[in-house]
Amino acid sequence: MKRVFLFLLAFKLIVCPNATAEELTVATFNVRYQNTRDSLEGNGWGKRCPVICSLIRFHDFELFGAQEVLHGQLHDLLESLPGYGYVGVGRDDGKTKGEYAPIFYKKNKFKVLKSGHFWLSDNTDYPNKGWDAALPRICTWARFKNIQSGFEFFFFNLHMDHVGVEARKNSAKLVLKKIKQMCANNPVILTGDFNVDQNSPNYEVLEGSELLNDAYVVAEIRYALNGTFNDFKTDRKTDSRIDHVFVSPLFKVERYGVLTDTYRAKDSSNKIEKSSNFPKEVSLIKYNARTPSDHFPVKVVLSF
Repeated sequence: MKRVFLFLLAFKLIVCPNATAEELTVATFNVRYQNTRDSLEGNGWGKRCPVICSLIRFHDFELFGAQEVLHGQLHDLLESLPGYGYVGVGRDDGKTKGEYAPIFYKKNKFKVLKSGHFWLSDNTDYPNKGWDAALPRICTWARFKNIQSGFEFFFFNLHMDHVGVEARKNSAKLVLKKIKQMCANNPVILTGDFNVDQNSPNYEVLEGSELLNDAYVVAEIRYALNGTFNDFKTDRKTDSRIDHVFVSPLFKVERYGVLTDTYRAKDSSNKIEKSSNFPKEVSLIKYNARTPSDHFPVKVVLSF
């Protein structure tokens, strides 16, 4: 199947050499659910939300899959991201309870032709836990149309279980089955917190398929100085990527980046540093570096 896509792409470039490729900026971002413990430790949603929204606006995510979004957080994000719409439901009741795995999109650029969701389970039509999963898990999908060009594609976004090994394996197989059933030869983007890194056999279920490529693997330009999980610790490093963007071979991945942005929170000491090594107008005040979430977002620039 990958050979077929690449052949068709090469054929198009030969037959239509003047065709102009369009770019599409997508991302995946586990924003961390709102809870009291994080607030007590200085990582409360009230502090992080403005940073997250500023990051999204600055990096100009046109479509992005988010994870761990509670209903209140969903509305906080929409309020601070004017011009974005979303599709998705809460995983606990199929309405507003529990975490969403929503897909956000720019309303002036994309039209939702169709959308839906399914649970990562043998019983995909209603809220339930699949296999050895600790929690109900959901996948959100939508068929989008680029308003200007008419280009159509599917977007899937999910959050796999953090405990169930069988659940993660079977979830990967289920998503591939759904893509085959629903998407025919249409281009597909799959984002999410997969809770497996690039060394896992469950990762290979997706990357080893003929349907999808890991954007990290096939990117022309790659910026990934860290993995994607940070546990709110700015002085830790990992090579594990558990947040992924998979794309159909029809897409060319121009750029891939793990965005390790941080922000500053006040330190109780309020210590001010002066030095003869920099201009006297400059003073450095003691602050603590913090991350917008316990996951770093992944940004990918695609062309089609």
